[in-house]
Amino acid sequence: MDNRTIDLMQKRLRRRYARETRFQWYGRISIAIALIFLMFLFVNIFSKGYSAFQQSAIMLTVNLDESEFPQDRKDPGAMMAVDYGGLIKQSLYRQFPEVTERKDKRALFQLISPGAVYALRDQVAANPDSIGNSIDVWLPANDDVDMYIKHVADQADATAMRLSEQQVVWIEKLRTDQRLEKKFNRIFFTSGDSREPELAGIRGALTGSFLTLVVTLLLSFPIGVGAAIYLEEFAPKNRWTDLVEVNVNNLAAVPSIIFGLLGLAVFINFFGVPRSAPLVGGLVLTLMTLPTIIISSRAVIKAVPPSIREAALGVGASHVQTVFSHVVPLALPGMLTGTIIGMGRALGETAPLLMIGMVAFVVDVPTSFTDSSTALPVQIYLWADSPERGFEERTSAAIMVLLGFLVVMNAAAVYLRKRFEHKW
Repeated sequence: MDNRTIDLMQKRLRRRYARETRFQWYGRISIAIALIFLMFLFVNIFSKGYSAFQQSAIMLTVNLDESEFPQDRKDPGAMMAVDYGGLIKQSLYRQFPEVTERKDKRALFQLISPGAVYALRDQVAANPDSIGNSIDVWLPANDDVDMYIKHVADQADATAMRLSEQQVVWIEKLRTDQRLEKKFNRIFFTSGDSREPELAGIRGALTGSFLTLVVTLLLSFPIGVGAAIYLEEFAPKNRWTDLVEVNVNNLAAVPSIIFGLLGLAVFINFFGVPRSAPLVGGLVLTLMTLPTIIISSRAVIKAVPPSIREAALGVGASHVQTVFSHVVPLALPGMLTGTIIGMGRALGETAPLLMIGMVAFVVDVPTSFTDSSTALPVQIYLWADSPERGFEERTSAAIMVLLGFLVVMNAAAVYLRKRFEHKW
């Protein structure tokens, strides 16, 4: 081989190595860009949502005058009829005796959330012995006050928070007297939806999502796994099973809103299932997740080595015994993984739930599968469309909670796969 040929081969090798190096760098750059965008998304959500886990509260000294309360303090109806709002107003007026004009009194009372009445009522109901005394109680502040405390650095921007200059003076006085602080926002986790941002919580949406996923799991797992076992192990290979397999694969790519339309037409309009209920939501999400579970279950059944089947059949086991005593236990980790991934997708779905009415404004926390409810993704959608600034941070906080659940579900899938995985 002459030198010219050797030089030509070396040039070609250098070009090939250079192309491989460039390809590797393209891959690294692509991964880096994806991670940068992902980190930007997470930082943006966290920076907007972390403040929702705190809520501004105002401490007032409320005089629980016995004349304001009924004689029978064990009567819930009579206790609820007490004018707690008047007690709060009197406490505010004692705190700011210089406020005498009706207009100023109205502006002063606006610093307190409308939910403060219920907070005071609950505290008195929990400690009826305090009636007749003056008690210090922390009451939720209005959302404008909350936004001012959390985000406004100077008083010149207070007008953006819909606060007057006089209200800002009162707020600063409360802060100076250590009667206005940020506390952990229990309401966000213990209450349902509300028109007032400071009173809005995700408990109703979380409960609705949980009940919906329970229905989805109870239906999709046995049906999906059973269909996969039949198609892979028992179904005859003919044009009908080929048609079923093609349709199952195609259903996995159908937009989710189509399943919502199907649920609206079949489950609600034809069968009369209650609208906006976890039951109908679970049925719709079951239809959506079945293709994913069937496809993933069939894939793990195929991955079981043929020697397992041959060994079982060789010692006299029937086909059914071979499948359910040897193949299915070995394929179960993959089946569970596919099911959890499908459930994670169902947890984040919004479009099909909008079609079946789960977009309704629901304050009460559902207690059964047929109660009206909403779901966490739909709650996020509703809050994102609200004009109040207080809902902006709660939207991001709800997204953080949803992402947390998705991370937990995916971590559970990885754990189950590692825990029950068999190596051959």
